[in-house]
Amino acid sequence: MQPCKTLFNATIGQHVRHIIELFQCLENGYDSGLVNYEQRKRDVRIESDKDFAAGLLSEVHQGLNKDNKDLQLEACYDEHAASSITLATNFYREVAYNLEHTIHHMALIRVGITEVSDIEIPEEFGVASSTIKYRQQCAQ
Repeated sequence: MQPCKTLFNATIGQHVRHIIELFQCLENGYDSGLVNYEQRKRDVRIESDKDFAAGLLSEVHQGLNKDNKDLQLEACYDEHAASSITLATNFYREVAYNLEHTIHHMALIRVGITEVSDIEIPEEFGVASSTIKYRQQCAQ
């Protein structure tokens, strides 16, 4: 749980927690049809217990095998507003959003790991698949 200066003193564990909790919000809202990412738990155990986090990642993976269905996304995009808005979405669209968001956080995790350790990270870690494909085309 070492803060990273380049991540504005966030930890790698905090980024991992954020990824997991967004997928948990989607899982939790699936049955009711209402997803709200702002009401995530922020469970600090995810940040510090890698076995616990790994188990949750396994649960996230299992939860992705659902049928598509219409959902409502509830959010408040204005920190000065008291009420939220609701937008029409669907399960597959939210999975796509979470995957893109995960890649973004993986890139930040990569920066943090590079700052605090000498661990070798695969070149593709935190890079969008479209960028990987583009780089491969340029290399040919």
